[in-house]
Amino acid sequence: MSVSTPDLDLAACGDLLRHGSRSFFAAAHLLPARLRAPATALYGFCRLADDAIDQSSDPLAALAELQQRVEAIYAKKPFDIAADRAFAVVVHQFAIPRELPLALLEGFAWDAAQRRYEDLSELTAYAVRVAGTVGMMMALIMGVREESQLARANDLGIAMQFTNIARDVGEDARAGRLYLPLAWLREAGIEPEELLREPAFSRALARVTARLLAQAEVFYRRADRGLQRLPLACRPGLFAARHLYAEIGHEVARRGWDSVSARAQVSTVRKLRCMAGALRAALPAGRSSRSLAAPEATALIDAIAAWPLTRAGEMAPPWWNLQARVERTLLLFERLERLDRENGRAASEWRPARGWENSAADSF
Repeated sequence: MSVSTPDLDLAACGDLLRHGSRSFFAAAHLLPARLRAPATALYGFCRLADDAIDQSSDPLAALAELQQRVEAIYAKKPFDIAADRAFAVVVHQFAIPRELPLALLEGFAWDAAQRRYEDLSELTAYAVRVAGTVGMMMALIMGVREESQLARANDLGIAMQFTNIARDVGEDARAGRLYLPLAWLREAGIEPEELLREPAFSRALARVTARLLAQAEVFYRRADRGLQRLPLACRPGLFAARHLYAEIGHEVARRGWDSVSARAQVSTVRKLRCMAGALRAALPAGRSSRSLAAPEATALIDAIAAWPLTRAGEMAPPWWNLQARVERTLLLFERLERLDRENGRAASEWRPARGWENSAADSF
């Protein structure tokens, strides 16, 4: 077995992101310092899981192994893999239900199988798995467990995934993948198999792409209210990610919704404008959105509500939050001193300290 420490495990996760997912790596550094370590562990596991399925000659076998790894993580016996050990700390510290990473793995398996989606609901179910789950896990790391807030985190993931799909129509088709709803393509007079054989831009395809981006905007707007109710320190980074992703869709629109001839890229000037807009949007604390969760995500949000939580104040701070660990240690000493005083008084009054052992155990 390899020698490991939490610091080494986290460094390994950071290397995975630095070399394999620059967007995740950048996203982690937009967060407050106290959240960067758990976010890096989460993103590192997601990256490793995606690669394990995508690069396997037998995606189903790879999925089965990853499911075993998730079960081992939740049994507190992670495999001897840095990302698994780091992710195990996160899922237990922040009470992340196993249904979320398992749904994420299912979405990766759908990718590997080059699954296609008949309508918007089926495509949304896919987006919930590969992006909404990550948004909800990040919300839990931020301390958010309210159902409406989790629904908004899921909405943001769906919106970003729809933007990705609209940007990569040509690239995906040339790789044999097709994410646009098949019913929409047929309504536009486009034969899906022909689009895969000879990816080419057309006005009909532009209408389908524009239609998907319009749906993305719906989910972005739904997500905004939730973002405005996040902890203040978390808002700028997440609003920045939201606005930068939405700007990709706007760039596709400026190109006449042609994402086959070239891949849309946002200029540095526009990125700076997005960042300025994101900072302005992060300032007000809006009212909670009354919008319901996307039906495709309801079961996962219910799983979060049903997941058992450690009693408030009893959960040990993560190893990376030194200040919180020091504060908790001091609190435990205070509890012990109080218990000693109480037992001293009880002894002086010739009364037994009933239940002291249980109380002391509960204190920890």
